[in-house]
Amino acid sequence: MDVATLLLDTPTEDVVRTDRAQIATFALSMISWHDLISQGRRPKYLLGHSLGEFSALTAAGLLTVSEGARLIGIRGAAMADAAERTAGTMVAVMGGDVATRAQLDALENVWVANINGTGQIVLSGTADGLAVVLEQHKELGWKRATPLPVGGAFHSPLMSSAQERLDEALATTTWGTTEHVLIANVDGRVHTEANEWQELLSRQLTSPVEFLDATLALPEEVTKTIELAPGSVLTGLTKRIRDFAEQAAPASYAEMKEYVL
Repeated sequence: MDVATLLLDTPTEDVVRTDRAQIATFALSMISWHDLISQGRRPKYLLGHSLGEFSALTAAGLLTVSEGARLIGIRGAAMADAAERTAGTMVAVMGGDVATRAQLDALENVWVANINGTGQIVLSGTADGLAVVLEQHKELGWKRATPLPVGGAFHSPLMSSAQERLDEALATTTWGTTEHVLIANVDGRVHTEANEWQELLSRQLTSPVEFLDATLALPEEVTKTIELAPGSVLTGLTKRIRDFAEQAAPASYAEMKEYVL
């Protein structure tokens, strides 16, 4: 894939396709990481969200850029194929609590995909299953339910065929070592060994992203955060989970230079 053309000359409606969006996002993350370390700044703690875990592992040195790109290319294509086999989508629900979370687990053909906060959860499922959520979210204890413009039911059992293909790629991956501290999506715990991450990246495809727990796993000594490109979604999520002294999501190299870790 010509990544430069994808980033600079491809219409948005074509870039957002799952396989292309994943490699585009990874490329932007790696560019901004390079900008950060070129200024002599290298954060100790790294935390990604879903696809962002591959960026975090590459930044940490457990994966090379080429290995990270290879895995993401396979992952994106496999997820797109899985979505074509079994149609599905995602819905965000907000304004609930622990009790209302339990009601979501009882729904048919609906799975919790992202736990982004105490009252913000993303669901994956079939169109029929999520139609129930959209129609009955208030009865289920949630104030809002919003359909997401995605191409499949990610982080759910409907991605099992993609998991098999990713497993084959992970089995042939060359891993490095790291001095960084990485926190995993699937269990919200610190993992530093390559053999652990091979399993974690596999499980992530069909398991919920436990972003709430992962953020809370950052020790109190972490008082500043910087979100790498593209966007500032994770900054918005983390500031609702716990207090940080300073947070930034620079949109350019010039903005990044103004932020001191």
